Amino acid sequence: MTQFIPDPAILAQFALAAAILAITPGPDMALYVGRSITHSRAVGLACFAGAVTGILVHTMLVALGLSALLVAAPTAFLVLKIVGAGYLVWLAFQAIRHGSSFTMREGKAERTGSLWGHYLTGIGINILNPKVALFFLTFLPQFVSTTDPNAPGKLVFLGLFFLIVAIPLILPMIFAADRFALALRARPRVTRALDWLFAGVFGAFAVKILTAQAR
Repeated sequence: MTQFIPDPAILAQFALAAAILAITPGPDMALYVGRSITHSRAVGLACFAGAVTGILVHTMLVALGLSALLVAAPTAFLVLKIVGAGYLVWLAFQAIRHGSSFTMREGKAERTGSLWGHYLTGIGINILNPKVALFFLTFLPQFVSTTDPNAPGKLVFLGLFFLIVAIPLILPMIFAADRFALALRARPRVTRALDWLFAGVFGAFAVKILTAQAR
C-alpha cells in the first residue's frame, strides 16, 4: 500500500494545491453555503455531500482513465502533462482576469424539499460540469512521473487524498455559513487575494512541469 503514496515533498505540494482549490469560491461553494443560509445547515451538508460524491466520481474516473493511458501510451500521457501545464496557466490567467465566483440567492427559500433532492443537486453541480473533469484530467498528472511503475495507484490515491484535504476545510464554512458569506461579501479584497494565491500556485506548478520536460 505504501508504494502508492507519493513522496512527502510531492504530497505536500499536492496538499497545498488542493487546499487552495478547496477554499477558492466557485459555483459548488455558492451552492452549499448559500443553501445553508437560505434553507438550513442540514440542506447545506446534503448539497456538500453531493458535491463530494461528484468530485469522487470524477477523480476516480480520471485516475483510472489516466492509468489506462499510462500503460497503453506513455508518450501520450507525457503530452497530456504538458497540455495540462498549459491549462493550469490558463486557469491562473482567468483567476486574475475574472476573479472568483460566489453568488447566492437572497432571502429564505419558500420550499426546502428533501435532503435527497439537495444531495442530487450537489452531485449534479460537479459531475455534470465538464470543467471539473477537465481540471482533474490535467491536474492529477502533474504529480506523477510517467516512468513510475506505481503511477496508476498513485493517481487513485491522489484523487482520494484531495477529498481528505478539502473536507475539513469546507465543513467549517457550512457550519458558519452566515459569517463566512458575510466576510466574503464585505471583504472583496479577501476573495481577490484568493484569486492571486490560486493563480500563483497553479502558475508555479505549470512552470515546474514545463521546465522539467524541457530538460
